[in-house]
Amino acid sequence: MFVEMKVRGLALDAVSNMPIIILRDDEDRRSLQIWVGIFEANAIALELEKVPPPRPMTHDLIKNILEAVDARVGKVVVTDLKDNTFFAVLHLQLGDAEYTVDSRPSDAIALALRVGAPIYVDEDVIRKAKSLEVSKEAEPAKADDPEQLREWLQNIKPEDFEKFNKA
Repeated sequence: MFVEMKVRGLALDAVSNMPIIILRDDEDRRSLQIWVGIFEANAIALELEKVPPPRPMTHDLIKNILEAVDARVGKVVVTDLKDNTFFAVLHLQLGDAEYTVDSRPSDAIALALRVGAPIYVDEDVIRKAKSLEVSKEAEPAKADDPEQLREWLQNIKPEDFEKFNKA
């Protein structure tokens, strides 16, 4: 069974310094926190904030390609959690055909926000994720509070990108 969820905010885990996407269902009964990279968090924050980039970013490019070939994203689904790694699938509609494409959840969510597609999470993933705790010091930047998102974006420093770019 799948639960429809919405992005309710972004947070920065004070322990790991990793950004976190916070998803919640409409009744606020269930939530899911997904740790993501700084670039993906930035792409999501820019879309939540409705800040247009001067040139298309990767997720904007994907949206533009899908529109150019008359395909649409029907939904994205967070399908699994294995070894602390989340998995997702894009459901694409092209004519009468439906395609599923493997994706990182952060990319799927960034694309879903750009095209207005619903985000679903498998209930098993929610259960598995209960053991992954968000640091109590993580401060969410609420998706419905533009000022907090703007502040979060303004506080990202160039050296923060270096932390996440090391392989």
